[in-house]
Amino acid sequence: MSTSHEHGGNVFAVARSLGLPPEKIVDFSASINPLGMAPGVPAALAGCLDRLLHYPDKGAAELKEALAAYHGVSPQEIAVANGSTELIHLLPRVVAGMGGGRKGLIVAPAFAEYAMALVRAGWQIDYFTLDRRDNFSLQLPALKEKLSKGYDLLFICNPGNPTGTLIPKPLVAEIVQLCGESGTFLALDEAFIDFCEEESAKDLVRGLERGVVLRSMTKFFAIPGLRLGFALGAPGTIEAIASLQDPWSVNTAAQVAGIASLQDEVYCTRTRNYVSAERQFLMDSLAGISGLKVYPARANYLLVELLNGMKAPELRAELLKKGVLIRDCSNFHGLDDRFFRVAVRLREENELLLENLGKALSTGDSLL
Repeated sequence: MSTSHEHGGNVFAVARSLGLPPEKIVDFSASINPLGMAPGVPAALAGCLDRLLHYPDKGAAELKEALAAYHGVSPQEIAVANGSTELIHLLPRVVAGMGGGRKGLIVAPAFAEYAMALVRAGWQIDYFTLDRRDNFSLQLPALKEKLSKGYDLLFICNPGNPTGTLIPKPLVAEIVQLCGESGTFLALDEAFIDFCEEESAKDLVRGLERGVVLRSMTKFFAIPGLRLGFALGAPGTIEAIASLQDPWSVNTAAQVAGIASLQDEVYCTRTRNYVSAERQFLMDSLAGISGLKVYPARANYLLVELLNGMKAPELRAELLKKGVLIRDCSNFHGLDDRFFRVAVRLREENELLLENLGKALSTGDSLL
């Protein structure tokens, strides 16, 4: 298996290839809070310049305290990292250190870094692939049968990426039980759960000896350039993760921005309300365009299937001519070249997408 994979959010590379400044690209490929970072973050970053003369706080103590208060846990249950991707790549080593085999299962379609992490650690990979005919919902009996074959680590994202499908909390509880019965370490990636925080299963997983919740601060809090994520888990698991981390993996600016982000409850509420309403607008509008099927989602993005014979790479290329970048999903395991993903952005940007999509699909129809 190749360890190279194109992610969304590669706006700088795309802009260079087009000979345009990045500001001229409307990026729907990266699913970042359309309202931008919390209002207090720029001032906090400007105020931390003197701190940059020193090494970062290796243990990120202040940030852990802020995260603990925000999530109702203890600082000992938190490992802070350079984005949740750092944690994804550490987990195979953590689990291997607990004994057992090296066999990983990924619920797909899924973020490519799960497979990357397993490959680089020398693990065997298998997939539990969700069916588009079920709107990519997870069927528990089938997962139970799959887990019975023996896996050491299960990666599952909720809401799914790129599907946006939410696994209801009661069903997550049953998955937790299944993993306990099978001895499988559960890595529950909640990178986008902030948009529906009430659905988080952190309280179901954080006490497990063989389990961890992965969280990202780059999506909801709109600081992807600073790289910040964290894990919630039992103190022993958190210690095992921390022991494998490189020193100073989380820089001072990221720590300061994280603390400032968590302090703004109004921003968090406004974000959830806005994204929920705008996602519904975008979903309804996309469903009204002939040749598209939109899948239900609870995150800040939508997975769309092309039904008119046009391929996602062709559509991406056509939209790029207008400075609009979408996520071609043809390289996700379990999807093909009929699928693309779009982020929920501001209303005027969403309208620009819809207008150009309609034109591109009309052109595509005429060529079929």
